[in-house]
Amino acid sequence: MAFAGQDPSQNSDIVAEINITPLTDIFLVLLIIFMITSSAIVESGGKVNLPAAAKTQTVTRGTTVTLTPAREIYVNQMKVSEADFEATLRNALSANSDRTVILRGDRQVVLGDVVKILSLAKRAGAAEIAIAAEAEKSEKGERVRRRK
Repeated sequence: MAFAGQDPSQNSDIVAEINITPLTDIFLVLLIIFMITSSAIVESGGKVNLPAAAKTQTVTRGTTVTLTPAREIYVNQMKVSEADFEATLRNALSANSDRTVILRGDRQVVLGDVVKILSLAKRAGAAEIAIAAEAEKSEKGERVRRRK
């Protein structure tokens, strides 16, 4: 706070100043934290409800192909048409040293569509194909929930 005038006998007004620099610093730090966490949460491609599997393992590298229930196809978060899928996937595989294709398909996707995508991926040069799934809950955990 700053006081106007030095003489205490004078009737002076008090001038209050708020220092907003610390507040600005806090907002900038929070903005950076939200930007970092939101980039980690972003899904690759369209929103899909993955099927459950008894045993899963993590594959971190590869080219991701997402097939949504609305028959939309995404190659590494980029929406492509069915006609351009093979060429786009071939370019993505050539840019990546790992020629693994990770297929993310919704539970409601028809098997015929999946087979078509897999055959096009093989023609585009995929060396391996992995199918994305969620880990299934253990049966022991299911029994405990049913008792409650």
